[in-house]
Amino acid sequence: MITRVTNQTMLHGAQRSLQSNLARLADLQEKASSQKAISRPSDDPAGAAEALRVRAEIRATEQYGRNISNGEGWLAQLDNAMTTSKRSLDRVNDLTLQGSNSSLPPAAREALALDIESLRSDLAAQANATYAGRFLFAGNTDAPTALGPDLTFPAGGTVERRVGPDRTVRVDADGAAVFGSGAGSAFALLDTIAADLRAGRDVSVHLAPLQQRIQDLTAHHSEIGTRHARLLEAKDTVADASLALEGERAAVEDIDLASIILDLKLQETAYQSALAVSARVLQPSLMDFLR
Repeated sequence: MITRVTNQTMLHGAQRSLQSNLARLADLQEKASSQKAISRPSDDPAGAAEALRVRAEIRATEQYGRNISNGEGWLAQLDNAMTTSKRSLDRVNDLTLQGSNSSLPPAAREALALDIESLRSDLAAQANATYAGRFLFAGNTDAPTALGPDLTFPAGGTVERRVGPDRTVRVDADGAAVFGSGAGSAFALLDTIAADLRAGRDVSVHLAPLQQRIQDLTAHHSEIGTRHARLLEAKDTVADASLALEGERAAVEDIDLASIILDLKLQETAYQSALAVSARVLQPSLMDFLR
C-alpha cells in the first residue's frame, strides 16, 4: 500500500520545522542579548536550583564581608581608646613618682593633683568611648553611660561579629576587666592619688597598684591585636570564597558569548535555508488555480 502525502501534510510538516527553527533562533537571540544561560527556571530546572544555591552563598559571603568591615571599625576605635588610656596612665605614673618626693611644696603637689584629675577625666572619656553609637566597653547594654557614677560598668552581653559560617570575633572589651570596677578601679585609684597629694601623704604606696592597672590594660590591648589578626584572616578567607563562588555562578548562569554568536549565525542560516526549501517544495498545485 502506497501512502499518499498531501500538500496539507507537507504544509504542517514544514510549519513544525520552521517553528522549531524559529524557537531555537529566538532562544539564541535571547541568550546573546541577556548573556545569561538561564532566563527562567524552565530553561534548566537543575541549573536554576544550583544558581539559587550559589547566589545564597554569595549573599552570605557578602554579609560576612560587611561584618568584617564593621568589626575592623570597632577594633580600630578600641585600639585608639586603649592607646590613649595607657598614655594617660603612664603619665599618671610619672606624676605619682614626682609626687613621692616628700620635699615638694604644697603648690607643687596641688599642680600634680590637678594634672592627675585632668588625666582622670581623659581616662573616663575613653571608658565612655563609642563606635556607631555603641559603647566600646559596655557590651550590649543600653545604659546612658558605660562608666556609672559608682565607677562600675553595666553587665551586658559581648558584641560579636560573625565572619564565617561557624566563626565569630568579639569586637568590644570588658570595661571592668580593662579599667577595674568600683573602689578597685583605675578611676578610684587616681582620685585617691590626687587626694593624698593634696593632703601631703606618701603617694609612693599607689605605684604598685597603678602599675598593675597599666599591666592589665596592656594585656587586654594585646588581645585586641589578636582579634584584629583573626579578622584579617577571615577577610582573606571571605575574599577567596567570593572569588570561587563567582566562578561557580558564572559557570552556571553565564554564557560563552563567542559560541552563542556562532550558534546564532548557524541557526539564522538554517532558518533561511528551511524557508527557501519550504518555498520550493510547497509550490502551488493545479488545484490551487482551480480554486
